[in-house]
Amino acid sequence: MLFTDTLADVNGVSRFVRNIAVAAADSGRDFRAVTSTIFPMPPGDNLIKLPPRFSMALPGYPDLQLALPPFRRLISLAREFRPHVIHVSTPGPVGIAGRLAARALRVPVVGVYHTDFPAYVDHLMGHPSLTYFAGAFMRRFYRGFSAVFTRSNDYASRVRALGLPAAGVIPLRPGVRTADFHPRFRSQPVPQCMSQDRPAVRVLYAGRVSIEKNLPLLARAWQEADATLRARGLDAELVVVGDGPYRAAFEHALRGSRFRFTGFLHAESLSRAYAHADLFVFPSATDTLGQVVMESQASGVPVLVSDSGGPQEVTSHGVTGLVLPASDHRAWARAITSLVADRPRREQMGGAAHEHMAAFDMRATFEHFWSVHERTAAALSPHRLQ
Repeated sequence: MLFTDTLADVNGVSRFVRNIAVAAADSGRDFRAVTSTIFPMPPGDNLIKLPPRFSMALPGYPDLQLALPPFRRLISLAREFRPHVIHVSTPGPVGIAGRLAARALRVPVVGVYHTDFPAYVDHLMGHPSLTYFAGAFMRRFYRGFSAVFTRSNDYASRVRALGLPAAGVIPLRPGVRTADFHPRFRSQPVPQCMSQDRPAVRVLYAGRVSIEKNLPLLARAWQEADATLRARGLDAELVVVGDGPYRAAFEHALRGSRFRFTGFLHAESLSRAYAHADLFVFPSATDTLGQVVMESQASGVPVLVSDSGGPQEVTSHGVTGLVLPASDHRAWARAITSLVADRPRREQMGGAAHEHMAAFDMRATFEHFWSVHERTAAALSPHRLQ
């Protein structure tokens, strides 16, 4: 039974949990994911939503809600389901309910370190003491877990640095729904929110439009690249898929250059947006994996990513894209300019990116995910499996 504070939101964690739920249903595994939210839920027989007792928008993030769940009802659901293992997906109120349920049922807890909250606090607040307390909270929250997944090897070392036992920190095999993100969507119409009069090259960013995604660097890099491309007579446009608290400042920083915001896209519209792009840029240095980087590569699009965080681990430098310094906007500008001007290289990298992602099918991720829970259950509560 998985407890998560985010399931109906637009983010990589929600998509991951929904993908796990689909894979569990497809393989006949007995799995439930529970949350508490005011947002509409996606369909799924193994997804359960309870209305919160109270909810409020997170400061600076009006599209994200902090919900106070009905703790007793969540624990009652766990008693009814009788899980062998409880999985805590987020360190929020619903995640806390999952820990309480595990204690009440005397079953082991497995978790996942999806989001680098100390890094987010550092970027947003810029105060060392707040970053320290965020790290201390994460260390205390995950203490006592039988296992903690990380989304990349890079973050496995960071989680171990929090003081968790090294043997209990497990990098989860990365995966993407390759059937949902594929070059075949190029044969479908361009989403209406994108330019119908195609520029020569579309440079795409997809994700939350927030400062911790290193978007100030992207704004400086695109301004510099756009000026160079204009001088060379090359037509290109930056397309930003997503929304968030940094949007107004981002638009202001991009003024005078060629760019377009689409807002959030979902399902096939998102798949078509990837497939109709020519280059994907993702400068975040705080993402534990970067699901969008995998989705764009699966769609046959080369990627530019930072040399800090998880995205670099799913990118083959020089083959499927480029790994660039996270603080050097000029290196990003040069890379954008070079690839916009070199269609054969882009197409070669895009083809290699699609082939590269074939080895990262979501079914393999789910089997790894499930096997760790099976081993945990067998080791800590063998009588429950008889």
